[in-house]
Parts: sequence; C-alpha cells; structure tokens
Amino acid sequence: MINPYNLIAKHFWDLLDDALANNHTHYWLKGGRGSTKSSFIGLTIPLMIMLDAQDGIYSNAVALRKTGETMSDSIYAQLLWGIDMLGVSDYWTARISPMKLIYNPTGQEILFRSSNNKDDFRKIKSTKFQKGFCKYVWFEELDEFFGMEEIRSILQSLLRGGTGYEVFYSYNPPKMISSWVNAEAIEQRPDRLVHSSTYLDVPVEWLGEQFIIEAETLKKQNEMAYRNEYLGEATGTGGAVFTNVTLRKITDDEIKKFDNISDGVDFGYAVDPVSYGQNHYDKTRKKLYIFNEIYSVGMSNKRLWEEICKKKIGHSVIVADSAEPKSIDELNSYGKIRVVGAKKGADSIDFGIKWLQNLSEIIIDPDRCPNTAREFNLYEYLKDKYGNFVSKYPDANNHTIDQTRYSREQDMNYKKLQFSNARII
Repeated sequence: MINPYNLIAKHFWDLLDDALANNHTHYWLKGGRGSTKSSFIGLTIPLMIMLDAQDGIYSNAVALRKTGETMSDSIYAQLLWGIDMLGVSDYWTARISPMKLIYNPTGQEILFRSSNNKDDFRKIKSTKFQKGFCKYVWFEELDEFFGMEEIRSILQSLLRGGTGYEVFYSYNPPKMISSWVNAEAIEQRPDRLVHSSTYLDVPVEWLGEQFIIEAETLKKQNEMAYRNEYLGEATGTGGAVFTNVTLRKITDDEIKKFDNISDGVDFGYAVDPVSYGQNHYDKTRKKLYIFNEIYSVGMSNKRLWEEICKKKIGHSVIVADSAEPKSIDELNSYGKIRVVGAKKGADSIDFGIKWLQNLSEIIIDPDRCPNTAREFNLYEYLKDKYGNFVSKYPDANNHTIDQTRYSREQDMNYKKLQFSNARII
C-alpha cells in the first residue's frame, strides 16, 4: 500500500494523524473549490477500514448525499479514486447495483445512501452489513441536508453496536452566515474538530494551471464570490450587522495583561436566557476582546451571583439591564460584586450597535464564549415583506450583544445619547 501522506496535501497531515488516533468523533471539513477535502475523506475511509481489519475490527462505512442522482459521480467515484491511489484496487470489489464497495479479505463494506424521501430514510434505518458494524459515516455536501435534526436522526440509525465511531462532514460554507451549517460549525464540542482548507493549501500541479487561472480571474472580477467559492468563506448576503468579528482563542497570557475590563448583564429567566460577559477594550487600537460568559435559561439571581463569583476576573463594576432594578438590588445584597443599572436612552440601542460596528475588531473566544460567538456572528438586519434588508435590528438572539453594549456605556459618546430615565428601551 502506498504511503497515504504522499497522497494528501500537507495541510491534511495533522488531520489524518488525528483521525487515525480516533481523537474525535465528528470531523467537519469546510473549504472552497479545489481544497481536496473530499479527496482526503475518499482516501481516509478505505484506509481506516483496512487498518481496522488488521486489528480484527470489522468496521464498515456509509457515505451519504441528500439526493442519490449524483452519487455515482461524486462520493462513489471519490472513494474509488482513494482506493486506486492507495494501490489496493485488487483488494476491493466495486458494485453499482446496489452501489457498494467491498473489501475482499474480510467482507467489510462501504454502502451508499441518500435521504431525499421516506423510502430513502427507511433504507438508512434498515442498513445491515455482512459482518461487523458501521464505524464511519460521510456526509458529502452537508449543506444540502435540512439541518442537525436530520443528521442526528441518521446517525442514531447507523451508529449502533460498536465503538470508536468517526463521522466526516464535507461542505462549501453557504454564503448566508445564518445558514444552519455555518451556525452549527461555530458551536464548540470536545468531540468535534473543524478543519478549514482552500486550493491555496494544495500543490499547484495537482490542480492544473487552468484551475488557478479561473480562480484568479474571479478574484479580480468579483472578490466576494471568489472568497465564498474558492476560499470557503461565509461571506454573507449583505445583511450581517457585524462584519468586524474575529473568532479565535484568547490566551491566558493575553487576559493577564488586560487592564480595561468591563462586565455586563442582560437579565432573563423562563424563555430568554440571562447573559453575563466580560470584555477588555484596547482604546488605542479600537479592539474589543470578549473572553468570559455565563448564559443560561432558568437561572435564579442567587445562582447567577454564585456563577459570577466563580468566573469573574478582576473587580470591575457590572453594568446590568436597568429594566430589572429588583434583580440588581438582589445581586448587590449578596455582596462581593457591585452591579449598577445601564443608563440606556431613546437612541441607546442604535448608538451602541453602531459603536460596536465601528470598532476595528471584535475578538471573541468561541471556546470560552460560544453563545457570544454565535449571536454576534449570526446577527442580521431585519427584512421587509419583499425580503430586502432594512436598517433595523431584531430583538431576538441578541442577549450577549445587549450585555456587551451595557458594559461599554462608559466608552461611548454620551453627548449623542438622549438619556431618559422615564423611558426604558
């Protein structure tokens, strides 16, 4: 068998190490055209099936697309390519009807399924193998599926009777930032690894000169389309409220140096969550670092106080939603922390969001603050009845945004705000 590391771009070497070590269950591979993410999966799945056979593990795989029409030209062809590139074609049998790949020495199989209708889903539920269990699953063109509920339902039917499962998801991120695929990829899970790749990570000779010409031509003609199609960026549809958000790890060493920390609270309980967060503002560079959060439905004020005392860094004053003075008084009554009400005002929402928009960068740690990352990244302007974006902000899924606004009132130009204690926004 040919060394698999010679068959994949160097950008995928660490990913292959991780998969072979079974360090994660869910591998999300996002990227643009020519990133070779599907080629990587098409090679990795048969490789791991053969390695499992050497260890006496009878693993099998199921490869899925939403519809079955293009399956033979996509995932089936990609897996055949992987088997051929590994130099092990003589050990595999390829069948078209029904579509499957069989590893001859042990009878392990790679089956192909779609989920376009009830009959397709019944076939998924009744999937059986000659020997062993389904250890590997591949969702190709993930964004074609309807959402995580459908994905979970499929996995519940397939991942039974074994251990060490690995699920691969390959997709080009949709333009819409609020697409379920883009939203889900932001969510942090210890058993999930999200990997990004582009054609720039691939040797030019693998793609050919014409591919590079087409990419560079689109870059000159339509940079947004180029970023989405070739760089795999969720560029949005023009409705994103915040285009200055960066999601990255904020290190402990960075936090130790923060000297301009503020805290905010947006109250909630039964339906809306209570949201607490901390951030540091670099006034010189106009950068906001959001590094701490509490976000929960049904949390009492006493529990919130306990959690703040556990997680709070430093002794900064907490600025909370002034619409709940009783909650503010209760938090203060427990001691240790000081909470004040936000001043707000008739224009405070619009002004606060514009202040955040005008920052050079809003840096959010998605591991420490997953809900903050999600809300800031997916927040879009409202639409009119014709589907056009208008300059109005939705009052939903914005709890971390509100508490961040409250926390930074001291840094805004209050002369432009029309404060009114009588009117609470």
